[in-house]
Amino acid sequence: MVTAYDEPSARFAAEAGVDLLLVGDSLANVVLGQEDTLHVTVEAMCHHVRAVAAARSNLHVVADMPWMSYHAGVGESVKNAAALIRAGADSVKLEGGRVRQEVVRAILDAEIPVMGHLGLTPQSVMTFGGFKVQAKTREAAERLLLDAKVLEEEGVFAIVVEGVPGVVGTRLTEALEIPTIGIGAGPDTDGQVLVFHDLLGLGNRAPAKFVRQYAHLGPVITEAIAHYATDVREGNFPGPDESYPDPDELAP
Repeated sequence: MVTAYDEPSARFAAEAGVDLLLVGDSLANVVLGQEDTLHVTVEAMCHHVRAVAAARSNLHVVADMPWMSYHAGVGESVKNAAALIRAGADSVKLEGGRVRQEVVRAILDAEIPVMGHLGLTPQSVMTFGGFKVQAKTREAAERLLLDAKVLEEEGVFAIVVEGVPGVVGTRLTEALEIPTIGIGAGPDTDGQVLVFHDLLGLGNRAPAKFVRQYAHLGPVITEAIAHYATDVREGNFPGPDESYPDPDELAP
């Protein structure tokens, strides 16, 4: 699974052969320049879901439910999930375990598929006191497993496990019948997810420990645009190849 936020990123990812696209609330960080994911709205998520759906890739598109879109009552939560589906998503993802059990059940009862998200849940950054590895004690790991079991029993089709020791990712995967998708959860989860901008080297900050950068496109893009600007300033663009021919009757 890889994140996508617009038609080009969805198209490139689909052509590369990934299995799932996630329209993540990480768009707040990597697209909108925010420090966290708390400032993205349902409306913004729908906007980007529509752009991803425009790629018509036939891949399953998961849409993150942003912060406070499923925290203020079951009815509002279902309404927000439905808005993401109408925008083009095939399922929604939300963070939390037992504390979100009622909401998860209601969204599933509305026949909207749900993906869970446990461990380092970015929308809880204020509670965690920052982006810190979770489930580092036996008790915390047991609570995480219980949360995962509850989500599985409610009927979520997969769970993202983020920012936990590898052994915790392994034990969760072994304990569940549904797939786990890791991000900073070790190599033994059933799948992995990375942010589009992180794996391509398009970010404006040092990547997290769990990121592997498969390209460094930021400098390539900067160099290309700088070359264009130089050509314009020196009168080398546009040239004959980028100009339309003069009609005979307008020729000097």
